[in-house]
Amino acid sequence: MKIVLKEHVINDKIPLIKAWGWNVTPAKIRQTVKKPKWRGISRFGQPTAMSSLDEKHILRVIFEVRGDIIEVITIHPARIGTYESTKQD
Repeated sequence: MKIVLKEHVINDKIPLIKAWGWNVTPAKIRQTVKKPKWRGISRFGQPTAMSSLDEKHILRVIFEVRGDIIEVITIHPARIGTYESTKQD
């Protein structure tokens, strides 16, 4: 499947997250979608894929599947444990 990033992700979210100190790239986002450490569903019912940013934070990728295309809607960092699938026992 082809993974497409919305302009919002490329022009707004990646530079913002980099300014906060994390090296997030389009390749990291695509890898997160392909092989997530955790999976979930957004409050709007969209699938999410998550991977580690550091020992306390994750990268959460919200996307939609349209035929044979995966469109990344948005991304954001979050603390591990904020989303049910990342809770540690």
